[in-house]
Amino acid sequence: MGSEKRKRYQSTMVSTYSPDTSFLDYFVMPNETEQSYSSDLLTMLLSGKVFIVNSRRRNGLILFKHYHAEFAGPGAVVGGDYDSDCQGALPIGNLSLLTPESHDARQKAYLIRRQWIRLIKQITENPVSGQRVQKILDQFEQYFPQETVAQLPNVAFALLVGVLPQTVAKVRRLGSEAEGLLDY
Repeated sequence: MGSEKRKRYQSTMVSTYSPDTSFLDYFVMPNETEQSYSSDLLTMLLSGKVFIVNSRRRNGLILFKHYHAEFAGPGAVVGGDYDSDCQGALPIGNLSLLTPESHDARQKAYLIRRQWIRLIKQITENPVSGQRVQKILDQFEQYFPQETVAQLPNVAFALLVGVLPQTVAKVRRLGSEAEGLLDY
């Protein structure tokens, strides 16, 4: 295909999938307390200010971008230019955001955010969708209580590892038995 034809073809390939993040408006934590501050959290993240996820707690954020999600765990930077395209944020655990106290603290937080991104990237490199889902669920269950992970919506995990929410639902329902069945 010639370069002009390729450019025209590429410009017509537009995705119409936009994830439903309406669940962020009303999210119930395992202790049954309503967390309705997600819009306040998003406003904070889009303010241009930089925050650090408290590294002394088991907490984090799933940050919803236009076509994917990212996880920012303890010690990771959030906000600023890094998340200017954020469309929603789902807090996990007892979220605590801190303001960096120095340039060095900010730099360290950026490096930690990159480490969290690399961890998710390693999971998404697996070509078998069911295995990607099982691996991300295992990772979250190692770090957060199982009840907390069970409360997280399928779409959050789907956007983290590049699968459909139905694939996450199937893996959750079938457990490790689904790993070999889901390779689409």
